Amino acid sequence: MRAKDHLEQTKRKKVESLTRGMRPIMLYLFCMSGVINLLALTGSFYMLQIYDRALGSGSVATLIGFSVLAIGLYFFQGLFDMLRSQILVRIGGRLDRRLAPLAHKVAVDMPRYGYSTAEALERGRDVDTLRGFLGSQGPIALFDLPWMPIFLVFAYALHPLLGALTLAGAVVLTLLTIATELMTRRLAGTTHQAGIHRNTIADSNARNADVIKAMGFAHLAVDRYTKANADHLSLQARSSDITGTFGAISRVLRMILQSAVLGLGAFLTIKGELTAGAIIAASVASARALAPIDMAIGNWKNVLAARGAFDRLKETIAALASAEPPMQLPAPTNSLRVEGVTIAAPGSGRVLVSDISMELAAGQALGIIGPSGGGKTTLVKALTGVMPVLRGAVRLDGAELTQWSDEALGPHIGYLPQDVSLMDATIDENISRFSPTQNAAAVVEAARAAGVHDMILRMPDGYSTRLGASGVALSGGQRQRIGLARALYGNPFLVVLDEPNSNLDSEGDSALSDAIHAVRARGGITVVIAHRPSALAAVDMIAVIQGGRLTSFGPKSEIIGPKAVQRADSAQSGSTEPTAREFAS
Repeated sequence: MRAKDHLEQTKRKKVESLTRGMRPIMLYLFCMSGVINLLALTGSFYMLQIYDRALGSGSVATLIGFSVLAIGLYFFQGLFDMLRSQILVRIGGRLDRRLAPLAHKVAVDMPRYGYSTAEALERGRDVDTLRGFLGSQGPIALFDLPWMPIFLVFAYALHPLLGALTLAGAVVLTLLTIATELMTRRLAGTTHQAGIHRNTIADSNARNADVIKAMGFAHLAVDRYTKANADHLSLQARSSDITGTFGAISRVLRMILQSAVLGLGAFLTIKGELTAGAIIAASVASARALAPIDMAIGNWKNVLAARGAFDRLKETIAALASAEPPMQLPAPTNSLRVEGVTIAAPGSGRVLVSDISMELAAGQALGIIGPSGGGKTTLVKALTGVMPVLRGAVRLDGAELTQWSDEALGPHIGYLPQDVSLMDATIDENISRFSPTQNAAAVVEAARAAGVHDMILRMPDGYSTRLGASGVALSGGQRQRIGLARALYGNPFLVVLDEPNSNLDSEGDSALSDAIHAVRARGGITVVIAHRPSALAAVDMIAVIQGGRLTSFGPKSEIIGPKAVQRADSAQSGSTEPTAREFAS
């Protein structure tokens, strides 16, 4: 219980850190809004004095004096209003600088748990939504709402009936605001989810553009997007209709109230209970009293969007708070141990890999073989910490991967995924993993180990060549070999390669085998998923994964047979590769 209470307290502190230092600023803005609303009475007082004094006395000097005073007060009101807006914009920028890195960190992590790219990027959009709201009229309306009594008291001071009429209008508009909130709260969440679904389809279509174009089903992909977009637009239209309808009603009620105040003022003037100037002053004051409610209703969709974004960001911060940074551990040098690992698919919960155990010592290289869909890629993602483990543990030198922070574990792991995607940066930045203390010698060493150094030198700007989005300017083999260099950068202890020779020629196969031999020679561990047997030339251990289970594990000669070993070792030189029967026997 103590640990749970401590975690909850940590989460609460993290969430509170979102608005740390904001309370004094908000109090200052609240007080400034009070000054602005007091100054907003200038128009009412001006009308009262002009009609009752200047016109009554016929004095031009009095008219000029009151006019100069009113202009000065209007100037200060505008100045304070401008300052309030600028402070809110800077609060939005401050929150953005504080939240955007955290939101992006979560966005990078979310796909590991089965979320789409569009869902992951929503956290960044939430930051934009919150910042945009703080720079809009929405928060200004919310700051002005508590100061409505100033105008109600002024109207009541002119005449109790005028105050009662203005109060009745304020109550009606407040009820409209509450009705808007109740009718749009659930709809706002549904609309948000529909937008995410639409963006997920758009992202999927963009990532598969080549396939869609080549096989001619672009119209069907567009139709799928069009349907999702239509659903989103329908929900958005319903939400906008509600806020628009109540906004129109509130504006009409304000105009009716202004006319009613004028009519009641005229009646009271006829009865001798009010002056002519008080009629205009009451009309101006009542309109100003109801303006914040009218503005709040008009901006209610933005208020809901900002509130939803802030709630999601609080959840994001709470999720980050649950993972406290572990103690720094020494670099692994001895072993990789897999203990009863079971992995389930994020979202569906379907078990992909079940109860796998094995152990490798420093200097060993493991080849993982088996049919497609058997769980090989899932297993190696768990070995690198990319995929969370449902049960069991992956340990380096006895320490479970969760005992390392990502930043501490990263330098000890090299990973070449099945689908190599390079960053939109230079080659040296890609290989060095954006290291701020980039070591040029280590970059070249990794490139030489991957057999790609000469190829890089032949490029227009050598190691400074920009690769563009996903490295699309390179061939599949070039991307794979640069990805291999990135995996080897810094001589990591564990190197995990998922089908590393799927796009390589015989020269690339030879470089791959040399790289695996080099990792073994320096006391590292290599894990290779292989469909082409030539990738097994440099390994000494074999694991067979079928149906999510480990069916065989041991020395290469015992698992795939002596003949297959001999022919796999010679495959990279151009000899015939082992037959399927020899490879699996």
